Parts: sequence; structure tokens; C-alpha cells
Amino acid sequence: MKTSFPWREFLGKTAAIAIPVALQNLLMTTGSMIDTMMIAGLGALSVGAVGLCAQFSSLMFAGYWGFVGGGMLFFGQYWGAKDEDGIHRSYGMTLVCMMTVALVFCLMGMLFPGVVLAMYTDKVSISEIGIRYLRIVALSYPLQVLGMAAAALLRSTERVRIPLYGGAAQVVVNCFLNYCLIGGHLGFPAMGVEGAATATVCSALVNVSVIFFLARRSGYTYLTAFRRHFLWTRAFASEYFRKCGPIIANEVLIGVGNMVINMVLGRQSENAIAATAVFRTLEGLIIGFFAGFSNASSVLVGKEVGAGHLEVAYERAKRLVYLCMGTIGVIALSMVLVHRPVLGAMGLSGESMEICRGMLMIYAAACVIRMGNWTQNDTYRSAGDAVYGTVLEIVFMYLMVLPLVTTTGLLVHAPFLAVFACCYADEPVRFVLMQIHLYRGTWIKPVTPEGQAALDGFMRLHRQKAGK
Repeated sequence: MKTSFPWREFLGKTAAIAIPVALQNLLMTTGSMIDTMMIAGLGALSVGAVGLCAQFSSLMFAGYWGFVGGGMLFFGQYWGAKDEDGIHRSYGMTLVCMMTVALVFCLMGMLFPGVVLAMYTDKVSISEIGIRYLRIVALSYPLQVLGMAAAALLRSTERVRIPLYGGAAQVVVNCFLNYCLIGGHLGFPAMGVEGAATATVCSALVNVSVIFFLARRSGYTYLTAFRRHFLWTRAFASEYFRKCGPIIANEVLIGVGNMVINMVLGRQSENAIAATAVFRTLEGLIIGFFAGFSNASSVLVGKEVGAGHLEVAYERAKRLVYLCMGTIGVIALSMVLVHRPVLGAMGLSGESMEICRGMLMIYAAACVIRMGNWTQNDTYRSAGDAVYGTVLEIVFMYLMVLPLVTTTGLLVHAPFLAVFACCYADEPVRFVLMQIHLYRGTWIKPVTPEGQAALDGFMRLHRQKAGK
């Protein structure tokens, strides 16, 4: 018999996970905004240079995020099944893979910063500043990845406050050291962009230290039981990479596609480059709130799939998508309403401010659908389906978005905002296809014995409902 959906319990559990994650990301974005405001005192070229280096960091993020997504698939389902060995093994595998990516990017940034910056812009004045910044900030990459891996495990096992405290400490330290080192205050030397990079490295170390200290103090053993992290079997490794492979391929290929987009945007005017750097910081506000729903979907859906409660997972998934889209819509509208004083505080004026204003207007319309697509894809992954959303995103990126962006930006030389709008051309079409897949329920593919035992009964019931 059909029962009413337990909205109060659902919203309470969603808020318990989503709000701390969103607050942590809001703190990080606020810290990035303060960074930009402080660096703005050095001029628009410095803002643009640091923004381009952030795009290289985003490429690294794409390289390791596939392992985070795959790891959270296992963390959530093993947490639901109360399989401690499975949690330990999957965390160890995830951490090793992520750290490998971080070390590669760290070496590239330290040893070949000129080559890296040349990929993103042809403006020598901006590259020279970016090289000085990237050589130092690359040291933070392994620390950032270690903190990200630990946070992913903590959130998947419903310990969301510890990463929040670590993030808060990181932002406070970063802002304080930026104040001291960029302009030379409280007796510190004025280091300019090198000071901003040094502050990033130190604050990343603080974040990791706080996370591990609080985890150990609270008796949370999953992070520090190192020997249990590497008790892998061939069967486990095969299952891990079989499930994670599509997610990794998705993130890497999408990261490469975004790099191409950033290369096109980085070959526009200097005002457009500065506007893009500020826009990326503000975009982090939206993505930060989305990350809360992403983690909520991974935990609330993945946990129930792992425990064999498949109908509960299905009903939660549908509502998480629309809850995310509604929340993101409100935030995007609020950001548009207060954009002018914010952009001015971040060093934009004249043409660069008008360009960023146009970017925010376009993004406000597109991000609601985009975050709905991302939430659905993260939901599918947490339930074991890493293929459907991956294939759609890659196909549309390479057959639709990239041809539109490169043609309008490099061949036709269309206005900058027209080029920027092409970045989101695929979102409405993908949303329709993702919705069809969501309601079919075939994305539920458990990795635990409990979930697999319940799958046949769930699919029979689901087909009966669809027949009616």
C-alpha cells in the first residue's frame, strides 16, 4: 500500500548533511573572495593571473574527483551495510589514486609553470605574474587532496562537522596570512602574489591538521587505521576500478573539455579574463551549496541502497533533485540582486564589471538546470550506476559544447558573452534525458550483498507501478 513520504525526517536528514557541507564550501568561497579582494590591490592583471592558476587547479580537481565520486559510492554503501573492512579498503584505494594525481600536478606547477600558463593564455604580462604564484601554490596540492579525501570519507559516514571545522580554520588562517604577506603588514614582508600563494599552502596544512586531530580526538578510526587501508584483494581492486572507471573517465574528459573552454576564454580581452576570474570565484558560491546536496544524495541514497532499502533510496533521490534546484534558484537570484557592490569590492569596474554582470545573468538562468543534472548524476553514482550520466555528459561536451565554444570564440570571434553562453547549451537537453532515467529506477545497482538481495523485488515492484 502507498504510504505518505516522511518529509520531516527526510528534510531533517538532508539538512544535517547538506548544511554543514554547504557552510564549509561557503567559508571556502568567502575566503576566495577575500583573496581576490586583497589581490585586487595589486591590479587587474594579478587578479587574472591568479584566476588562470585556479583553472589549472580545477584541472587537477577533475583528475582526482573521479576517485572521490567512486570512493563515495563505496563509502556510502559499505556504511549502510556496516562493513568496516570495506570502508577501510575503499578509502585506502581512493587516497592512493588521488595522491598520485596531486603529486603529478604539484611537480608540473613547480617545475614547468611557464608551460602551464601558456596553455591558458597568450598574454605575457599575465603569465609572468602567474608563474611566480604557481611555483609556490603547487606545494598545496597534496595537502588539498589529503584534506579532500578525508572530508569525503567523513561526510559519507555522517561525520560532517569535522570537515566544517577544518575548513573554518583554513579560511581564518588564509585570510590572516593574506593580510600579512600580500601587502606586508604586522612586520611581514610585502610578497604580492607570492604571499597569497604562501598563505594558501599554510592554510591547507592547517585544514589537514585540524581534521586529523578532531577525528582522532573523537575516536574516529577510519582515517588513521593505516594498515587496514591497504588490505586489498584482486577481486576488490577489480570491482573498485570497474565501478570507478566510468566516473574517472567522465571527470578527466570533462576536465580536459573545460580546459579547452578556459583556453578559449583566456584568449579574449584582458578585461574579459579579469571578469572570468571574479566570476569563477562567485560561481563557487553556487557550487558550494550544490556540494551540500551532492553529499546528501550520496549518503542518503547510497546508504539505503547498501542496506537493501531500495524503495526508500528511490523516493529520496527524486526529491533531492528538485530540492536542490529550488534552493540553487533562490541563491542565484540573490547573487544577481547584490552583484554590483560585490563586483566593485573585488576590483572590477567599467567594461570588466559589465562583462562579469552579463556572465552572472547568463549563469543564473543556466545553473538551476545544471545543478539538477549534477545532482542526478551524483545520485546515480552513489547507487552504483556510474555509466549513464557519464556517457551523456561526455557526448554532449565533445559533440555540442566544445564545437560551439571554439567556433564562436576562435573562428567567428563572437562577443564574449555569446561565447560564454555556449558553455551551457547542452544542459536543457541532458536534463530531459536524465529525468527519464531517474524515473525508470534502473540506476540502482548495489555493490553490497544486502542491496543485491533486494534488487529483484524492487525492480518487479517498480515495473508493476510503471504498468499501472
